[in-house]
Amino acid sequence: MENSFKQQSINKDNPKWENVISRLTPLETKPTDIRTPFDRDYTRIIHSNAYRRLKHKTQVFFSPENDHICTRSEHVTHVESISYTIAKYLGLNLELTKAIAVAHDLGHSPFGHAGEKILSKISERDLGTRFWHEQNGLNFVDNIELLEDHSGYKQNLDLTYGVRDGIISHCGEINENALRPRDEFIDLTDYKKPNEYAPYTWEACVVKISDKISYIGRDIEDAITLGILDEHLQELYDLLNYNSSEVLNNSTIINYFVCDLCQNSSYEKGLCFSKKAYDLLNKIKDFNYKHIYFSRRTVTSIKYFELVINEIYNILFECFDNKNTLKNLKALEKFYPKLIDGFYHYLENYCNFSNREELKLKNKIVFDISIKEDFSRAIISYISGMTDNFAIEMYNELIRF
Repeated sequence: MENSFKQQSINKDNPKWENVISRLTPLETKPTDIRTPFDRDYTRIIHSNAYRRLKHKTQVFFSPENDHICTRSEHVTHVESISYTIAKYLGLNLELTKAIAVAHDLGHSPFGHAGEKILSKISERDLGTRFWHEQNGLNFVDNIELLEDHSGYKQNLDLTYGVRDGIISHCGEINENALRPRDEFIDLTDYKKPNEYAPYTWEACVVKISDKISYIGRDIEDAITLGILDEHLQELYDLLNYNSSEVLNNSTIINYFVCDLCQNSSYEKGLCFSKKAYDLLNKIKDFNYKHIYFSRRTVTSIKYFELVINEIYNILFECFDNKNTLKNLKALEKFYPKLIDGFYHYLENYCNFSNREELKLKNKIVFDISIKEDFSRAIISYISGMTDNFAIEMYNELIRF
């Protein structure tokens, strides 16, 4: 029902308001600034390097020759559009919704979910903890991404709690009992696994559901375009009860689920689909996993991704030798100039060995490279920020003479 969540919208009358707009460090403000806290978050996100790199990161299909196949950047735009439509209809805060949507995948590694799994294996082996893109997204906006302030000093993004919560809470399945926000104002670093907690706001719940709506239809459309589903189209038509007089595309699927969600959600029930739509959503996801995500065409490249990521990690990690680590890195620069130079400058931003005043750094120091685990964590963070093409370029530098 239209505006049925207006009383739950995050605004100054909402009891969660002060918590949602809180920041780890207050931002510099000017008397002339006309933006809301979430407007400021939105612009800080879209001006960040992590956001810019999304256009060269895999969504599902790696290195497509067809320019019209979805990348991670386009997926984020779709989520923003879908969540905006839902939030507007329900009467929720549009600025908060948009900011969460554009930021939700900033922590994705190169090569999509395959790259995420590869980095997780490395992290579990060397650090004893999983790598997962939602947590990495929070780490990026809290500790890694830098913007220049009005004095030219590089500072952390320092986003609001509401957007940070939306990033780390965005993944996970939607159960039949519907999606509702949690009441607890928790320390977001308490998250130990994906989907451990519900989001803190209804706006973040909307983004979480919009993420699912966004990818199931678009992945089908791209797979049809690439010919991957040629042998399975009849199964898909039967699944969707498809009438050949209608056009089957991403818009058709998105419209169905968005309208169903808006018509069936209420404060009492939560954000939910009808049983028919929910069952169909799960059937489509099963179809996509079987015929798209685990198809021969899709999984063939995983061995290559493993080679690229592991070799980059191993070359850098072998440089660790307590206080001789930087010296060892510099010794490799003549062989791998772009990789070593890039990683060295990356470390300068987040470690205490550099002249921070000269580099105009006022961000947090997050790594101590004299500690092996910190050095490993720095490498994983560095690789996770790479685009597909840059990771491959670095690997090619490793094997080139």
